Amino acid sequence: MNAPEAVRAAVDAAFREEWGQVVATLIGLTGNWDLAEDCAQDAFAAALATWGRDGVPARPGAWLTTTARHRATDRLRRDATGAAKLRQLAVLERAPTESLAEEIPDERLRLIFTCCHPALPFPARVALTLRTLTGLSTGEIAKAFLTAEPTMAQRLVRAKRKIVEAGIPYRVPPAELLPQRLTAVLAVLYLIFNQGYDEEDGRRALAAEGIHLARTLVRLTPTEPEARGLLALMLLLEARRANRIDDGVLIPLEDQDRSRWDRALIAEGLTTLDEALAVRRCGPYQVQAAIAACHATAPDAAATDWPQIAALYAALTRMAPSPVVELNRAVAVAMADGIPAGLALVDELAESGELDGYYLLPATRADLLRRDGRLAEAATFYEEALRLAPTDAERRYLTGRLSKL
Repeated sequence: MNAPEAVRAAVDAAFREEWGQVVATLIGLTGNWDLAEDCAQDAFAAALATWGRDGVPARPGAWLTTTARHRATDRLRRDATGAAKLRQLAVLERAPTESLAEEIPDERLRLIFTCCHPALPFPARVALTLRTLTGLSTGEIAKAFLTAEPTMAQRLVRAKRKIVEAGIPYRVPPAELLPQRLTAVLAVLYLIFNQGYDEEDGRRALAAEGIHLARTLVRLTPTEPEARGLLALMLLLEARRANRIDDGVLIPLEDQDRSRWDRALIAEGLTTLDEALAVRRCGPYQVQAAIAACHATAPDAAATDWPQIAALYAALTRMAPSPVVELNRAVAVAMADGIPAGLALVDELAESGELDGYYLLPATRADLLRRDGRLAEAATFYEEALRLAPTDAERRYLTGRLSKL
């Protein structure tokens, strides 16, 4: 790797690791989100020019934070016409450079909790988290969520305005509110990961961002087992990605080539889950990770511990009841206790109407009917699922099932 390539690689690595910290520190000092993002961008642009001449600093994050702080000071000094800007300038000029050169992990944690505040609409939480903590551009976020860029830009503007107008505090919530607020944060990170889990539509980078943010949260909240539970779940799911879609066709778990699963990610996921469970404060993400671990550790589909998975889904139903969890439990019950027992649960869900329009309901029913030898009935429900399936990979899979019937 020649010198310019090495500098570019160093800046890219620093961007991934330090962007959120630099932005969080400047927001903490100035309270100005747009100024913080602009000056962080300036700092990384300066790094490209300066590091090639002077070499990569021993502590890139400290260099970037200090440079961004100087940019912010210059901007505010030029633009200081109002009382608010004068206050921001005073704060920056009082802050010694040495303090900014130190790691301030709480700043990033404050930023996470502010972006995911319950007062913000859920889509705004997701967009703001990606923009401020990962540095994705507005256009990249819009593309990932299949939204027009001007729409996403407005969403970000409204979210920042809401933070100011509603007086949302830039801080980690007090102890009595932490569990509730942490749940909101975890939901945002899991949605980001899931939006990228389907590699068919080009959003794969979001899965990596979700894992990166989950790792950050674990480092910042080392005593919170649910943060580790979510990270373990992401790692165990990510380990199966390479064999999830083949030639544009969704491959069900039982048909996947397990030799292609990422054993390093599985090992890390299992270790992370063990660390979470050792705290003995079990939550929904830890249970979901335990279910994923049952699949990850089974040498083949036939060896899957379905009774254990059914028990875990029963526990998950008590912790976080939802019709989708009930549908997954029905599959586990069918595999553990027999197809009729699972079909009875699916029938109850269908009668409730809670999953009307959700393609996996008829797809699950069709699969269980197929396994029970009721092929004509299975075909009817495969056709219904095919009409509702949201992606080409899923439609190709269902079409293949139909043709085999």
